[in-house]
Amino acid sequence: MKKDIHPDYHPVVFRDSSAGLTFLTRSTATSDTTIEWEDGQIYPVVDVEISSSSHPFYTGRAKILDTAGQVEKFRRRFGSRST
Repeated sequence: MKKDIHPDYHPVVFRDSSAGLTFLTRSTATSDTTIEWEDGQIYPVVDVEISSSSHPFYTGRAKILDTAGQVEKFRRRFGSRST
């Protein structure tokens, strides 16, 4: 690999502000804010708005759309087209 063309890949803590979840992973993301992790090391922390702990799909709070009803509503309004 060529040197000095890849971004710095380092440990980063991601913190979900709405769910209170924090997890340590490796990333190229950077931050000026730091946090002391459970192992005593200090890592940069990146605050995110949505993670798997707060996303509606993963938490079961997703809204189910009635797509069949929408199709019928469209057909009543515009009629079905004959070929």
